[in-house]
Amino acid sequence: MPLLPTPIIQVPFWQFNGHIQSIYPSLLRKVAFAYSKRERLELADGDFVDLDWAVNKIKNTKLVIITHGLEGDSTRHYVTGMAKLFCNNQFDALGWNCRSCSGEMNRLPRFYHHGDASDLKAVINHAIEKGYEQIVLVGFSMGGSLTLRAVAENPHWVPLAVKAAIGFSVPCSLQGSVDALSTKENSMYLNRFLKKLGKKIKLKEKLFPGIIDASGYDAIRNFVEFDNRYTAPLHGYKNAFDFYEKASVGPLLKNIHIPSLIVQAKNDPFLLSNCMPIADAENNPSLFLEILAEGGHCGFMEKNNIYTWAEKRALSFALSVLKVE
Repeated sequence: MPLLPTPIIQVPFWQFNGHIQSIYPSLLRKVAFAYSKRERLELADGDFVDLDWAVNKIKNTKLVIITHGLEGDSTRHYVTGMAKLFCNNQFDALGWNCRSCSGEMNRLPRFYHHGDASDLKAVINHAIEKGYEQIVLVGFSMGGSLTLRAVAENPHWVPLAVKAAIGFSVPCSLQGSVDALSTKENSMYLNRFLKKLGKKIKLKEKLFPGIIDASGYDAIRNFVEFDNRYTAPLHGYKNAFDFYEKASVGPLLKNIHIPSLIVQAKNDPFLLSNCMPIADAENNPSLFLEILAEGGHCGFMEKNNIYTWAEKRALSFALSVLKVE
């Protein structure tokens, strides 16, 4: 599908660059929304993920499954905003938490990462077992990578109930995202990630002494050092660069065969040009790509609107797919 026309997003006038468009909603946007229940899903390897459900009173067969970004969780504004809008339009919503992200540390030494969509697939299968017949997948940043990977790495696996996949601010090239976050102007994002990850590494060391070593952690200055020391060995990769190559979703996009939408912003401080999969969209009739001039990273706020442009776009794309059926 050729690159879609560039949408115009009316950002608040004071959000005049990609940094503000990324930071303000992350820190200060509030969404009046509450999940109705939490469920723990036991995984085949003995670990677990926690699922937060928003279920309409009337029995529903339509569900949106929302996947958060790196070190996020189901309470992030972009998850709850998406869940609220879909719930107000006759969907149930499920915001699930990756391993270690629900407020309780996971049981195994490993964590979660861009290259493993098996937990999301388990969540999808669980939802289907509950009777959902029309499922829309939405993910942000790393969650966008997982969302697209779930429908791309093994197209024959994709259940008939999964009707669409949508990703926002997706690091299609992990190397590109790592390079972007390694620049001086983006050090604040990098340091925030390393600080949050460091707390978990230090806790994991207490749980798994001899397997995870947190000594000298505070000397780590970038993702390459972190991924060489922790991500790669814990998850079966040779080193950080092997992880970036094999865990990037970009090379898999050609396999997608259900309606899928990727939305990126040119002023996203987390992404470089190699995260914009223009050729893949042009050569795959099931893959739609929109590149906005503005929006930041997982921001997409619009003036005078309680919902973001991303939330409204995800709903409109989902409804257009379901109406075709």
